[in-house]
Amino acid sequence: MSRDVVASTREAPDLDGRGLRVAVACARFNDHVTVRLLEGARRGLAECHVDDGDVTEVWVPGAFELPLIAKTFAASGEVDAVICLGCVMRGETAHFEHVAGQAATGILRAALDTGVPVVFGVLTTEDLDQALARSEGPDGENAGHEGARTAVEMARLVTSISKLRR
Repeated sequence: MSRDVVASTREAPDLDGRGLRVAVACARFNDHVTVRLLEGARRGLAECHVDDGDVTEVWVPGAFELPLIAKTFAASGEVDAVICLGCVMRGETAHFEHVAGQAATGILRAALDTGVPVVFGVLTTEDLDQALARSEGPDGENAGHEGARTAVEMARLVTSISKLRR
């Protein structure tokens, strides 16, 4: 591996999203939280200069459905990164563990199976207060905003490493 690529990982990340195509999958379940994450992702992508016309947004029923849509987008060859947004709050049953765990595993698998960055922007919180706090911080940043920056950084990094093979 080139020293340039290794050294660049210690420097400020490449957050220039010009020309990148990004899909955003957002869960409707707990949409009073996920809409805020989506707004954060939109802000983050705009700050990274990703053109609105290069962003595709879709809604899915819940966090459990995010991995399938993420893998479908990633395998399509039409996007450089996928951002998954959702919110799973702990309840009185084991449902939280099943949904949150499977969503995380599936989102990771979508990225590993396709080689396309798939970002985990799913809040897993104890209650609504935590979800609201993590979906809109005092500076306007949230998990969606962080997810947008991560998507751009990872898409650029994967591209730069892929160029080493040529």
